[in-house]
Amino acid sequence: MTLDISSAPIASDTTDHAPPGPGSRIRWAQDLSASLVVSLIAVPFSLGIALATGAPLAAGLAAAAVGGIVVGLFGGTPLQVSGPSAALTVITAGLVAQYGWQATCAITVAAGLLQLLLGARRVARTALAVSPAIVHGMLAGVGITIAIAQLHVVLGGSPQGSAIADLLALPGQLADPRPPALVAGAATVAVLICWPRLGRLPGRAGEFGTRLAAVPGPLAGVALATALVVALDLRLAHVELPAWRPDVFLPTLPHGPLLGLLAAALTVTAVASVESLLSAVAIDRMSRRTGDLDRELRGQGLANLVSGLVGGLPIAGGAVRGTANVRAGGRTRWASVLHGVWVLAAALALTGGLRRIPLAALAALVLVVGLQMVSFAHIRKVHRHREFPVYLITVLGVVAGGVLWGVAIGAGTAALLALHRLTRAHVDVETGPDGTVTVRTHGPLTFTAVPRLGRALAGIPAGAGVAVVHDGSFLDHAAYETLHSWRAGHQGAGGRVSMVTRRQDDEVLDPDGTVRAGSSPGPHRCRAWTPWVGHHCIEQQEDPHGRLLDGVRVFQLHTAPLVRPELARLAREGQTPSQLFLTCADSRMVTSMITNSGPGDLFTVRNVGNLVPAPHEPGAADDSVAAAVQYAVEVLEVRSITVCGHSGCGAMQALLDGVHERPGQPTPLARWLRNGRGSLDRLRRVPAEFAARPVVDVAEQLCITNVVQQLDQLMANPAVERRVEEGTLRLVGMYFDFATAQAYVLDRAAGTFSPVEARSENRGEDQGEDCGEDCGEEHPGNGAAARTAARAADDAGSHTTGKIEHHAEADAGTGPRARPHTASAERVNEDDRIPVEGSEEGPQLAA
Repeated sequence: MTLDISSAPIASDTTDHAPPGPGSRIRWAQDLSASLVVSLIAVPFSLGIALATGAPLAAGLAAAAVGGIVVGLFGGTPLQVSGPSAALTVITAGLVAQYGWQATCAITVAAGLLQLLLGARRVARTALAVSPAIVHGMLAGVGITIAIAQLHVVLGGSPQGSAIADLLALPGQLADPRPPALVAGAATVAVLICWPRLGRLPGRAGEFGTRLAAVPGPLAGVALATALVVALDLRLAHVELPAWRPDVFLPTLPHGPLLGLLAAALTVTAVASVESLLSAVAIDRMSRRTGDLDRELRGQGLANLVSGLVGGLPIAGGAVRGTANVRAGGRTRWASVLHGVWVLAAALALTGGLRRIPLAALAALVLVVGLQMVSFAHIRKVHRHREFPVYLITVLGVVAGGVLWGVAIGAGTAALLALHRLTRAHVDVETGPDGTVTVRTHGPLTFTAVPRLGRALAGIPAGAGVAVVHDGSFLDHAAYETLHSWRAGHQGAGGRVSMVTRRQDDEVLDPDGTVRAGSSPGPHRCRAWTPWVGHHCIEQQEDPHGRLLDGVRVFQLHTAPLVRPELARLAREGQTPSQLFLTCADSRMVTSMITNSGPGDLFTVRNVGNLVPAPHEPGAADDSVAAAVQYAVEVLEVRSITVCGHSGCGAMQALLDGVHERPGQPTPLARWLRNGRGSLDRLRRVPAEFAARPVVDVAEQLCITNVVQQLDQLMANPAVERRVEEGTLRLVGMYFDFATAQAYVLDRAAGTFSPVEARSENRGEDQGEDCGEDCGEEHPGNGAAARTAARAADDAGSHTTGKIEHHAEADAGTGPRARPHTASAERVNEDDRIPVEGSEEGPQLAA
């Protein structure tokens, strides 16, 4: 579950409400099958939750039936399945112990009315504005409390009423367990742990285990434990399902302080609402749908109202049941409704079988569910976001004082931590060899940082040259006055002061107040040039389209102002690239990064396998690449064509696997891969090699051989052949190895691929006399790939002729396309304005 709620449009209130028509028989069958699977999970789970709360066991089945039918009909998330909630177990158990069962039903009714009111006010999304660390900490604390309490039942005892009391009584219970209950509980736990792993068994046992695993684990565990108890004739407590009686199940007004009753109703409302909405978001993302959260909240309120009136437990949406519904193939809200019908039928017709279930088996089921609520994935996520103190304090608060106190303490800790982060600033003073002083500030400079800032400034010698460099974070009025008052005094004493705001793209202030490199404050938390570095920093369950829009927003905010003048010039003058760069569509191949190129440098063609289809290739004709090549050569008049392959190419592996030769009607991919048959033939005849290392495997050898073959097939284009023969066009082969971030270029004379650095060094030695002092300067024109390709072509010669001509203008970047190099420098502003600059290397333009 996650709190990241997209702003997608709200679904219609009529979505998926009507039963399937005659044309939807397949959908109806899928809903029927899914409802049976979910009901088989819900029955033992509902009984176990009722046992853990101390409520009548029939109340669990009543809540499951009402949740399935009512929320299924009126909720806003069609595939969500609601029922008794593990997150509400501790709260409900406390209410039953304090007020009695019938008064707890009345509190459930009140919570349902509050949910209806909140849903009518359309505040569902506001209810999700809570720290994930608090939510996950609350669930983990509830899970630990449940597990400790139910461990007593598994051992043959009874819970003590609170987690602390259960912990204190646990050693005595462990010293004197009841063997029958322990056997039933251990059998249930063993089945629950092993059941999902049956498909991993070797051979036919694994195939049989996969079929068995189609039966829900909770049902299998409880059923096998029940069979074991019956077979061994063990004497222990079993499920009791009394007949429904109004004097036992109908709600009555609770007796107690009004403030306590109001707090109880608000607690049930808050926990049930947050869990239901979080589950709804998770299920919507899993099913790739957009639900109506306000309608879902109203549906949950109506279900709690009905459940309380008929004597059921409080209801909330559950990720376990909803996930099972989606994975079992549920398509519409009728899967949830039918699940409720099956639970109701089981409660009415299968009471004899249900009464055979040992309580220890249900307790073991709930114990495992409680332990699963402590998610290590959530802990890692919370720790990565520096929220672990909030999580831990919430867990301890829930275990020690209950859900209400735990959440309150966790919220207070989160508020204090947020205040600490907002007021945390670093002030570093550096003194250079010449006596100049640099004061660097990181983080928001607010009134709380004024004492620290004042002490740092007071220690600067009078008359020294000072540069105050701020990182662009918030600067409030108190800090501003402190800086400028000190500046006036220092300048009056004969000192020089420059005040610069410099946003460092490679630094971010961590929540703990430390500055670290390698990320930025944007949504990707990575540098603009390398948003792909360490994809662990991006939540993979997020909407990919949302991540894309986040990246576009970062571009508009930071990069667009820097590239706008250059793009405006290109818009006026049109594109005049000197390079055609043909490479693979692989997402890891970032051409602008490995070539150090920018807007207007490369005319790029990408396809699967960096293939150049040969004319009249049987069964594989394709003119799109030929058209792009012709446009680049004849219209844009590029002076170089580079074919670049890469390591780990899926297209080359598919060629080796014979995907293009499989029998039957060829797929578009198979037809396209037929353009690589020439590369396979060359691999058998004259495979390409590296100059300085052996190939890793046959797949890598095919990757570099394919580059050579595509250069040959380029010559089948008449325009390319003519320009090459004229000596005005070079063809260059390149290969990029992802594992080592190493580029190689093809030496046509030797027929091998050499590392770019080695070739650059050789070229520098060969032409050192002609290069002069300008060799050490970075040319501001085209990117590194253009220069590298030109150098490679100078060494290797053109593709088919022996004409070798050095075109200096291809490297120098002179003329209208040259981009001036901009270096960042600190400036002293006489008008007290603070300029904004890039990094010390100047603004980096991310293509």
